[in-house]
Amino acid sequence: MNENRTSLEIIAPTVEEAINKGLIELGLSRDRVEIDVLDEGSRGLFGIGFRQARIRLSILPPPQSESPDRIIEVITPLPQIEKRYPPLTTELEEEPEFEIETIREDIPINLTNTLALAKATVQELLEKMGIKAEVSASIAENKDSRGRKPILINISGADLSILIGRQSETLNAMQFITTLIVSKELNQSVSLIIDVEGYRQRREQQLRQIAHRMADQAIKTGRRQILEPMPANERRIIHMELRPSTEVKTESIGEEPHRKVTIIPIR
Repeated sequence: MNENRTSLEIIAPTVEEAINKGLIELGLSRDRVEIDVLDEGSRGLFGIGFRQARIRLSILPPPQSESPDRIIEVITPLPQIEKRYPPLTTELEEEPEFEIETIREDIPINLTNTLALAKATVQELLEKMGIKAEVSASIAENKDSRGRKPILINISGADLSILIGRQSETLNAMQFITTLIVSKELNQSVSLIIDVEGYRQRREQQLRQIAHRMADQAIKTGRRQILEPMPANERRIIHMELRPSTEVKTESIGEEPHRKVTIIPIR
């Protein structure tokens, strides 16, 4: 490449976005520049390890048939690309149903193999995320909504808050992906819970206390109480905790990711 050429380095989330951004800044069409990809970037895993792309645009000399005053062509700015990312959580007020036709529920599970596979899957995900932690697998004591005892994967280590994420989004995403991988590998639906240093147990206890406190408030004031937005699995805990009550009922309102539980007094 001729080092005397005018060049411009651009950083953006993707190579294509960097190219478009650079072309707009230069006011040139794509055939007027030479594109060097210096770093393709990385999407990371669950948003961790993300790295932007970096490119260099070098202005090419004009064709010999063109005069110098036609070197630069103004191009119409490209429309801004609206980023749409799929939500990390799904509606989990009921257990997620896997749409893989080969998964079955009518065959017995080899617990030893299942525990080993679930543990190995989580360990591999952590390695890809660049996180060092200890992973253990066991069978949970309490049954899920289908009467099954889930596999409990506990992750322990130093400073693992990054695995939980805002409103448990990262933890729920890892749990969903792991469940899908293990179920597909075993050709059978598996119930699985991933926890980090007992976070889910502490959070569940906190949610139960919130449910009763806000239910008491609804009864005393006669007014509905609206809780803060929560992921679906946390909303389910509120619904289940107050289901036996004869004085209040619960409903989920709003749209994801701002869906929330409202506690309504029964008059």
